[in-house]
Order: sequence, then structure tokens, then C-alpha cells
Amino acid sequence: MNIDLSGAEWFKSSRSGSTKDCVEVAHLDGGLVGVRDSKNPSGPALVFTPSEWDAFTGGVNDGEFDRP
Repeated sequence: MNIDLSGAEWFKSSRSGSTKDCVEVAHLDGGLVGVRDSKNPSGPALVFTPSEWDAFTGGVNDGEFDRP
């Protein structure tokens, strides 16, 4: 799947502060969600379907990715 991200409006969490070491997210057409590294905005981005994004954010909220 080839998705044009040139018009995407990227944002990062308000908890990120002014640091550049962040993950940025963009809501795309069709409910897709783009994710990229703020240190490399012209680099590659991951694109998730709505169900993949919901599973990921659900796991984050449930502590699935917490370090031991």
C-alpha cells in the first residue's frame, strides 16, 4: 500500500515538551494512523489501520508495554 503523507498534519503528545526525541502521529484518510520519528520527519513512517491502532493504544492503556 502506497500512501501519500505529504499533506499529513503531524502532532506529538503535549507531555513531550520541547524535546525532539518523540513519536509523532497523524490521522489520515480512511481512519488510518501514521506514526513517525520526530528526529527524522522526512524518513519512513508506519501506517496502521483503525483496528491495529485501537489494539496498540488499548495495550498501552492496559500497561501491556510497561517495562518490568
